Amino acid sequence: MTFYFSAYSTPLLFGFVQGWVYAILLWVRGYREERLSDKLLGLVLVALCFEIWVYMLGFGGIEILWRQLEFVPRDLGYLLGPLIYFYLKSQFDSSFRFRPADAWHALPFVIHSVYHFVVFAQGPAFVQQWETNVHNPLQIGLIEYVVLMVQQYLYLYWSFRLYRGYRQWIKHQFSETDTISFKWYRNFLIALLTTATFSLTVALIDMWLDLSFWQDWWGNLAAVVLIYYVSIQGYAQVQATRKLLFTSDLPDNAPVIPVLETAETGAGGLANVPVAEALVKEPILLTDLPERLSALLNYMSREKPYLEPDLALPDLARRLYTNPVMLSQVINAGAGKNFNDFVNEYRVEEFKQQVRDPANAHLSFLGLALDCGFNSKATFNRAFKKFTGTSPKEFAA
Repeated sequence: MTFYFSAYSTPLLFGFVQGWVYAILLWVRGYREERLSDKLLGLVLVALCFEIWVYMLGFGGIEILWRQLEFVPRDLGYLLGPLIYFYLKSQFDSSFRFRPADAWHALPFVIHSVYHFVVFAQGPAFVQQWETNVHNPLQIGLIEYVVLMVQQYLYLYWSFRLYRGYRQWIKHQFSETDTISFKWYRNFLIALLTTATFSLTVALIDMWLDLSFWQDWWGNLAAVVLIYYVSIQGYAQVQATRKLLFTSDLPDNAPVIPVLETAETGAGGLANVPVAEALVKEPILLTDLPERLSALLNYMSREKPYLEPDLALPDLARRLYTNPVMLSQVINAGAGKNFNDFVNEYRVEEFKQQVRDPANAHLSFLGLALDCGFNSKATFNRAFKKFTGTSPKEFAA
């Protein structure tokens, strides 16, 4: 077999090779660092590669899929949505592992594969007869495509909801969220949604105008761009230094109570509260809330733990000899803030005091901000604007 390079086949070949190379790199790193998310992202790239290989081989003059392998499943489309969703889950929850109950996510892929392999196993003559008398007249191919698109949009919706829940969770968990906000995931999901919508549009135009094999190539080119983006950005994504333990396997109306495993507490420490116990449908009313809040405020003023850039809820709970669930309720109900705002407001107030001190006149705003517990200029400016309504420069003027 000879592959013919052309303006149509070459970009698809480059994207196919790019995806496989980075998938292997991710699998190697995932195995070396015991990171499930890397292994799943490698599978996402492989699934994207199989989205374009039919056109890649077709434009390259290789017709094995239409001759010897007619009716064999040609892609992993029914697995793409679940892989994306579980990739995000494994990033947000380092303890995530597949359970038998998760097997239902692969059911559409299994049904689709079994159907095609059973028909293919009957031989070429039967395949031709089946396509002519059953598959095509009953529009089974169209039904498969509609189910696939509905499934992919459904998993993208679940993924967006998962990401939104995670972004809310970290506000209750960390005093600094920029390094673990994973903004790339938002762009990743938007890119997936954009590509899926573009491919669907091309497919609808194809059904309407009966485009040729050459004219509906553009959807595959969009998939190539997506492969390059996901492979490069996904491999370069900075991993969190802490073990995140976010889960969303609860009713939508359940408030999120942070859970985090730290190096100090380990798997059995106070910070590692079981998710089923930490998340409750109704907040617990603390009868001694004023006393707990007073003790917290006194500790914040006296010890100034907010000066530590990486301060997290379990760190503070351990020092106060309580647990993160209880402390989170004190901050939320007593102070009326999430943990992130609660700590950063102290940092802003500390900055306001330090910037007025003549002894600090030689320091820049950023230098003072770092001394006050902020770890980046963007976080400092955003927090200062939120709590004062003005910029640091305008405040100091």
